[in-house]
Amino acid sequence: MNWDIIIKYYPQLLEGALLTLKLVAVSGIIGVMLAVPMALLRASPSPWVRVLPFCFIYFFRGTPLLIQIFLIYYGASQFEAVRDSVLWVVLKEPYWCAIIAFTLNTAAYSAELFRGAIQAIPKGELEAADAFGMDWLLKTRRIVLPRAFGIALPAYGNEVVLMLKSSALASTITLMDLTGMARTIQARTYTPVELFTAAGFIYLLMAGVVIGLFRFMENRFNRYQYYKPNVDQMGVDKP
Repeated sequence: MNWDIIIKYYPQLLEGALLTLKLVAVSGIIGVMLAVPMALLRASPSPWVRVLPFCFIYFFRGTPLLIQIFLIYYGASQFEAVRDSVLWVVLKEPYWCAIIAFTLNTAAYSAELFRGAIQAIPKGELEAADAFGMDWLLKTRRIVLPRAFGIALPAYGNEVVLMLKSSALASTITLMDLTGMARTIQARTYTPVELFTAAGFIYLLMAGVVIGLFRFMENRFNRYQYYKPNVDQMGVDKP
């Protein structure tokens, strides 16, 4: 193991890691914004409302992320109408193509997570909201979405970690993310063990931060599950 190579090129690897975090953060935020309304539509009792989000989710869950990246980056450029449109300003850039692919992919997976969480909300809570006279919009904002987010949070944390690792595919369209930077440096130095070991260690650190952040959020949103009332303060005699 040549530690000098790792020390020399570690700053460049950190630059690639910063781009990786940007890809994950931007696509994750936009993906959630798309996933929530799709999850609400998927949870609708009407099959006509569910059909369009189902087709979207089925396509992006059923095809590999790499193919989706290639279709957006290489496929869009094959159409002259796209090249002559205002969309070409975005689609000609590999960064934005990666953002679009990651966003649509994670939105599909996240929508199914939130849909399952919405349907897992106890009916008694929804009936209580109806008893208070809440309309659909108020009930969704005050009851459905907060409860669904708390239920889906552990699974969504896993989705973010998977997205972090899948972001390595961005290097296939010339982006210098962490994996792309490691591949470029390795091609010059012929030290694959050192470079990819260092890159793997950085991925581990980033995944650890993400896991810790979601663990903190779980404790905040689901703290009622860990709350144990003090029977002495409640005036209840211990058995």
